[in-house]
Amino acid sequence: MKRLLPFLFLLCPFLLHAEPAASVLTNGDFESGSEGWPLNEGASIQSEDSGNHFLRLEFSEPSRLLSVYRSFPIDSSHQAFVFSFRARYDNIVHGKEQWHDGRIILDFKDAGGKRLASPSPPYFKKTSKGWIEKTLEFTVPAGAVRLEIMPALFNVKAGTFDLDDLTLTPADPAPIIARREAHIAERAADTARRAAAVKPTIPAPPADKMPPALRVVGNQIQTDTGTTVWLQGLAIPSLEWVSNGENILKSTEIALTEWKANCIRLPVRDNFWTGKGPYQKDGGAGYRQLIEDVANLCATHGAYLVLDLHRFRAPEEAHVAFWKDAATRFKNHPAVLFELFNEPHDLSWDVWKKGGFVTDEKSNATIVAENGEKLRGFQSVGMQRLLDTIRETGAQNIVIVGGLDWGYDLSGILNGHALDDRGGRGIVYSTHVYPWKSAWQGKFLALADKYPLFIGELGGEEKPMAFLRPDQHEDPYTWSPDMLGLIQKYKFHWTGWSFHHKASPRILLSLETYEPTPYWGQFVKDALAGKQFELKKLR
Repeated sequence: MKRLLPFLFLLCPFLLHAEPAASVLTNGDFESGSEGWPLNEGASIQSEDSGNHFLRLEFSEPSRLLSVYRSFPIDSSHQAFVFSFRARYDNIVHGKEQWHDGRIILDFKDAGGKRLASPSPPYFKKTSKGWIEKTLEFTVPAGAVRLEIMPALFNVKAGTFDLDDLTLTPADPAPIIARREAHIAERAADTARRAAAVKPTIPAPPADKMPPALRVVGNQIQTDTGTTVWLQGLAIPSLEWVSNGENILKSTEIALTEWKANCIRLPVRDNFWTGKGPYQKDGGAGYRQLIEDVANLCATHGAYLVLDLHRFRAPEEAHVAFWKDAATRFKNHPAVLFELFNEPHDLSWDVWKKGGFVTDEKSNATIVAENGEKLRGFQSVGMQRLLDTIRETGAQNIVIVGGLDWGYDLSGILNGHALDDRGGRGIVYSTHVYPWKSAWQGKFLALADKYPLFIGELGGEEKPMAFLRPDQHEDPYTWSPDMLGLIQKYKFHWTGWSFHHKASPRILLSLETYEPTPYWGQFVKDALAGKQFELKKLR
């Protein structure tokens, strides 16, 4: 009989068989001490006043995987299992990533040791009210010969995780499959209900109240009537790290009304757009609608929205799918511009444009790594493919394209790597300029006579960023007025990073007061209000 893909399902006690088979997991109650459970540092067998014994995993140091491992051969007659246990946990604080928590990892392996489709691990955060009981059921994937069970504190910041009475019992797969199918059907129906219930909170203004559509003419952005437009505004992050954002609509309203921005750069993520992010249960409908609400809010105020796919390194096939859908949704929306890809880096100009294999090695040892992502090798589709995907939907919206060195270096554009717009309203090239970036003339100023330039990110912090050497830091009180003076001299389009209190360099001290930081935010607010700054020195 063909085995089915494993499926995890939380059961109520009354769903279990009245007379279950015997557990194949020995010493799951730990009454024989650590027998069968090799203990690492941080793991121990403890006892309670009642004499009951249990396994304890206890936090010892940050960013450390603390685990206990067991492996079980799977009898060919076993096609499904019921796994039950008791858990108790105290003050589990997740680590850098959301999945850095307390969990029980369940991995099926084939004869060659390859991981097969496996149940989602039950996970635990914060504090339980004493012992809690959990029961899971899942089918066995084809080719599985072994099941590995690994209780773990996965790179947490704090916490204690206790386990007891673990059982792994062979089960009839038929009722498990039936319950799984019913559960999937109910989730699909619930997703459909949620999607149908998502309605715009901010309607689009009438067509005659929309801001005029924009096009590229030479090195300027103009309306169809020939009026030159200067985009100045703010980047409002958080939709790239949480699917419901953090005060997105309120921040947009304040940016447009109180800070006098006429352009909002909105970083977004493709996985949230498709509803595959943590805790999303509506297929991404709410996320997409929130972005549309921001676009409508901008349009209502006669302003523009830059939709920024906020990814790093180089575009992949998933980003093609994102732009096919996003460009269709905002096709020829007069207030929306498309920014293809946030910050390309560590690849060649040929691969940047045409696609190809991106290696797992740094392309230039002198370039500062601006986040801690681990370089990996993969196939990139290239920027031209993203642009072509947008144009194939019929969307003519202006497209914004960033260069290399984390979006800073545009030198390759004048050396044969400019993109072909193929029928749209034009391309604007984007650069991200921070105090540790130098050689302005060669990296982006050289393009100013031929193309419109959009400085999509800029800003400074009082203290050196964590990834910089002290000698790479420049005082924002000298850098900020010079940078804004440059922008005003050439009328470069720009959005200051970031209109938030978390994402550095910070424009705001908090999202409650919207008070500007004195070292950067106040300069931005003054510039948007019309204050003139003098460029004293090029970098």
